[in-house]
Amino acid sequence: MTEHSRDSREDPQVETGTAAQAQETPAMPELVIISGMSGAGRSTAAKCLEDLGWFVVDNLPPSLITTMVDLGARSQGNVARIAVVVDVRGRSFFDSLRQSLTDLRAQGVTRRIVFLEASDNALVQRFESVRRPHPLQGDGRIVDGIAAERDLLRELRGDADLVIDTSNLNVHELRGKMDAQFASDDEPELRATVMSFGYKYGLPVDADHVVDCRFLPNPHWVPELRPFTGTSQEVSDYVLEQPGAKEFLDRYAELLELIAAGYRREGKRYVTIAVGCTGGKHRSVAMSEKLARRLATEGVETVVVHRDMGRE
Repeated sequence: MTEHSRDSREDPQVETGTAAQAQETPAMPELVIISGMSGAGRSTAAKCLEDLGWFVVDNLPPSLITTMVDLGARSQGNVARIAVVVDVRGRSFFDSLRQSLTDLRAQGVTRRIVFLEASDNALVQRFESVRRPHPLQGDGRIVDGIAAERDLLRELRGDADLVIDTSNLNVHELRGKMDAQFASDDEPELRATVMSFGYKYGLPVDADHVVDCRFLPNPHWVPELRPFTGTSQEVSDYVLEQPGAKEFLDRYAELLELIAAGYRREGKRYVTIAVGCTGGKHRSVAMSEKLARRLATEGVETVVVHRDMGRE
């Protein structure tokens, strides 16, 4: 007991330990709280941040926000940016959110509040188009629910760092506004997964584009190439030397450049390109590798996946 109660100024070991603990204090993650009117685009805003690499939690009780931030701080940098979507539907819920914001401010957490707004007419049209009631309308009309929610959120709207009126925005325009606020300078505009596959194992269900390489001669019928895959130099050279192979690669890469530009304009950040041959071992693998390198030179962050290689 006496040893632990010594003055740290008289004990250099205690002083050193205190300095070490200070250095080990975890860095608090960046926090964005997304709120606003129901039907104004909260889910779209959250999805945009998720695509930008944020850790997104939907409909988290406000009392748990500080816990989530603490867990992020202990993740050793793996969770550096957290976005929380809050759906304020009751007074006690709002009071809990206000207390969490006070606690976060005391902890020195960098936090921003994004508030999604829309006119009454726009919100009514959106709820009627999906034939859903407003969560606060009860036995009344949609406009009654909107009025109740607007009154409940008035104080939070006043505290918001960013208010986005989505009355005249489509989904892509809202994503563009979120990108402008939160995308980092080194954030890639488009990510592509180039996936080779074998038709005999079925089409990839998550492919945005499917291209067929079975018009090229199959290295499977070349005895000295059969044991290898399309990742080997021998098979790659054989495939690319076939008539039409390089022309196909050039023209398809040009087509993808045109498509990629459109995706960027529309706010689409992910695309999966499936390249198929019979077994997914030779031709599709070789062409996927070459195509991925082409996309990478155009500034597209690219991942190559060989779905069926090794299944034989």
